Amino acid sequence: MALSDSVTTCLSPPVHYVICKLGFEKKDTYDINNILSENGEVCWQAVTEHVCYLESDQSVDYIKSIRSLGPVCESVHLYFKSLTKEQFVIQYALWFRWTNYTELFLEVFDVLQCTQTTEVALGLMKLTSCLERALGDVYLLIGKDCPFLLRDLLASEQLAIVFGQAVMNVLRVFIGSPYGLNLRNVLWHGFASPQEIPAKYCAMLLFLTAGLGQLLQTYLLQIKCVLVHRPYVIFISLEELDVFPDLSDETLSIAEELVKLSSFVLKTMLPFWMAALTAFKQSRYADCVILLLPQLEAGLRLLFTTTNKCPKRLLTAEPSALYTTFDEMLAKHLDNEEVNKLPAVLEEPAMEFLWDFFNHQEGPRIRDRLSHGEIDPKAFPREVANQIVAFAITLLCRFSDEDKFAFKEHMVIKPLMNCASSYRSRFHPISRLKKQVLECMKSIQLWPELPTVPEEHIQTIKGLEGNAEASTLILMISEIISQLQQYMPQNCISADDPVNSGLTERLLIELCDMHICTLYSPRRVLEILVLLRKISTQCHQVSEQVIASVELRYQQWMDKSLRSRQRHNYLRMLNSIKFLSPVLWLILVLITLEVVNVHLVCKKPPFDYQQYLKFLKSVLQYTENLVTYTSPEKNKWDETMELTNQALIKIRKISDRKLMLMQLAS
Repeated sequence: MALSDSVTTCLSPPVHYVICKLGFEKKDTYDINNILSENGEVCWQAVTEHVCYLESDQSVDYIKSIRSLGPVCESVHLYFKSLTKEQFVIQYALWFRWTNYTELFLEVFDVLQCTQTTEVALGLMKLTSCLERALGDVYLLIGKDCPFLLRDLLASEQLAIVFGQAVMNVLRVFIGSPYGLNLRNVLWHGFASPQEIPAKYCAMLLFLTAGLGQLLQTYLLQIKCVLVHRPYVIFISLEELDVFPDLSDETLSIAEELVKLSSFVLKTMLPFWMAALTAFKQSRYADCVILLLPQLEAGLRLLFTTTNKCPKRLLTAEPSALYTTFDEMLAKHLDNEEVNKLPAVLEEPAMEFLWDFFNHQEGPRIRDRLSHGEIDPKAFPREVANQIVAFAITLLCRFSDEDKFAFKEHMVIKPLMNCASSYRSRFHPISRLKKQVLECMKSIQLWPELPTVPEEHIQTIKGLEGNAEASTLILMISEIISQLQQYMPQNCISADDPVNSGLTERLLIELCDMHICTLYSPRRVLEILVLLRKISTQCHQVSEQVIASVELRYQQWMDKSLRSRQRHNYLRMLNSIKFLSPVLWLILVLITLEVVNVHLVCKKPPFDYQQYLKFLKSVLQYTENLVTYTSPEKNKWDETMELTNQALIKIRKISDRKLMLMQLAS
């Protein structure tokens, strides 16, 4: 029997007791009229008196509080079940406005009327993430930087000022403290199965959210202020997230079969998987992903604990110990410094995908953003849900015991497996740098197409020198490129014309296509990448400025609207472009050759490493100065010559001393 069949719960005995039993121990029936005024407002005093405190230090006694609040939650649940939707809307819709998502709370009311356990869990997950976002907005009425963790947010003095400390303590019993019910974390991290979350806690959080709306209204009237909601995060450039083909109904039907067979799925969690696939079919994309992410985490945790032989870590730990979450499972080492065996089992492409979609700062960070309420669930893109579901299907297939071969070879599954096995990181700094280099390259390629003034116009202007200096600089660039040719792919070199931009384009494309390991990049590598990316950004800025200036000045020249000094300046600019284009190409080649060999930076002795850093910083300084000098405000074209001359001397010196990474490689 597979481990996924034998596991009956992922809640450790104490956590299971707190969530599933503790709040049911007191059998008293509690009168709803004790906590509801005649006009339906929450009598907070009657709720907060159920929170118990430890005698030793007056901190919340979570065990006693949950036991005491149990009958209150029961009473609220029964009360909501007795209302019609219309009664609920009339009485409460107004009090949910502060959350910026009233309809979600009305949906949760509907969920409480049904018996589907997956719906209650989904409702709670959406409710807690929306509540967290709204509480963050309230925090910003007083505080500056909103805490990232719900736990810290609920414990903040800013929220205690608005709602009162006693009210915040009630919330902490339900969410945000590992000592309480901790409903948000237990659900979002994939520890709770559908039947383990009592619906009465969902009802209570719905009730408390309305009560918070009432308190907030009073506070806002006092301070004569309005609550401003932060805008939602919007996924830009969705094409970057496009990995897998669009999922057909046939693929989803096979996925439903796979879910039942795969050892990646804990049998107690099966309803969540089926509900996620159903949500996708019904175009409820946020619901699909909210249901699926915790299950990906639960499945990976099962793999993690099996491969690292630490079965106890499958369970939620006690508050005193960390439980195993994504961050730990994707880490290089376990907490005892031993190597984590999960990355080797998942293999590099799957690890890259997980890091890209969930961890990298510049990636979509879907899990963080959804769970903290930063994304509008109403506008969640199908494209993103498609990627997560497709990736999940490949894991189901890879870790299924039954006739895996038949599934893997199925005509609709095979393309998914191929995409998964060839995945390369898109959001690691190395990948971002490659993208920047190619974008900058496309910009510089527009230069030869720029309009230029007819030669005879230039003859009429006296005292314009400088062609010789431009030629000297171009010669110097050619020499440096010739020196570096031994480190380049041989099919991208020409002895006759080393500065040929067509050759350079082929070289850059070929280098950027090389696979460079991105997992667990050491600190030195990341430091170098920061500098290389800054240099690349400045080069792109120079190129864009040159294009804009040339087009504008040409137009003004043809319109005869340039004064004499401006005409001189325009010609200086045209002269400077002759060497600026090759020098930018040279820098792009340097950056790309260095990034291909970036891991060798770890082999440099400390002194050489410092010298190398100093060199990169000087190249960065040069490109920053170029941005300034080529800006429309400054227009200092003669100065760019002197600057470039000094920069090229430095590059040649470093090349002679063989301090570059490409030289280490050979």
